[in-house]
Amino acid sequence: MNLASIKLSLILFGLSVLLKYKAWRHPEYRERLKEHNLTAQFMARDEEIGRWFRFQDGRLTSGFGVRKDADVTVAFKNAALGAGLLTPPINWLDQINAQKEFQLTVTGEDGLANWFAQTVMMGQSAGLQFGLPQADGSVRYCNMTNGGPVFVTVKDGKIVRMTPIDFDDTDPQPWSIDAKGVKLTPPRKTTLAPHGQNAKSIVYSPDRLLYPMKRVDFDPNGARNPQNRGKSEYVRISWDEALTIVSNEIKRQKRTYGPGCIAVSHGSHHTWGNIGYYLSALFRFSNAVGMTRVHHNPDSWEGWYWARCITGATRCASASRKPTARSRTACRTAT
Repeated sequence: MNLASIKLSLILFGLSVLLKYKAWRHPEYRERLKEHNLTAQFMARDEEIGRWFRFQDGRLTSGFGVRKDADVTVAFKNAALGAGLLTPPINWLDQINAQKEFQLTVTGEDGLANWFAQTVMMGQSAGLQFGLPQADGSVRYCNMTNGGPVFVTVKDGKIVRMTPIDFDDTDPQPWSIDAKGVKLTPPRKTTLAPHGQNAKSIVYSPDRLLYPMKRVDFDPNGARNPQNRGKSEYVRISWDEALTIVSNEIKRQKRTYGPGCIAVSHGSHHTWGNIGYYLSALFRFSNAVGMTRVHHNPDSWEGWYWARCITGATRCASASRKPTARSRTACRTAT
């Protein structure tokens, strides 16, 4: 066993100790371990070494070696790579690149693989307190929207307000540009695009769908009544019924019209996430069942939005040198 193999083995042994300690110390983490019964493992393909983790009714056991019956396997190309990727501080870019180059692979049922990865990650954060308590009993958190980073203030489990992040003296200083006698520097707060300002409204929208709905006069195995779309009421159905309808419809469409009959598209980027983004579980699923990909045209508002801001700043800089009535009007218009 070489030095890299020894290092990886020690890291994985330390991980097993950490997870067991977190389960003993924190009840909420102990409850999570009861969610699935499975065997997962980390291994190095070249050296054929690793460590397995067995979750059984909330109890975690672990041992050295590679198991053929593992439900989930996280495999590094070699021990040196595995030790490097698992040594804190974790460099996520290196992990992403390793996956792209197939030097880091994950095999097993997707749901169990995701659960195991998240459980390992939670082992590092279990017990940590997040957020900054406020005088009125609320807690302020840092969060990320599609439109930019924000402060989110929460009280009694509800979002009270959401604002751009204000920087203080402990934060790094922003960039500054001296150009043609004008000093340009951004404000001491994060920028937030218009669509990001609506995140709170999206969460509490009265029109938000929280469970599957079906048109009352729609029978997937009988009369579909398409003439009543937009007219008929809806009734709540179970997730099992909804999944059955969707899966049966996919099979019917492909059986009737062929493998490319289902078209799948995505927005410019306003639906980033595990459903809407073009690098998402939706597209992995679509590729598996067969689809016709629909690419959106360059319709993003960002081009003219940001170009206008830059043009406005340039005009204002020019106006500051020659404060004529015309230039002041252009500056006010651009900003």
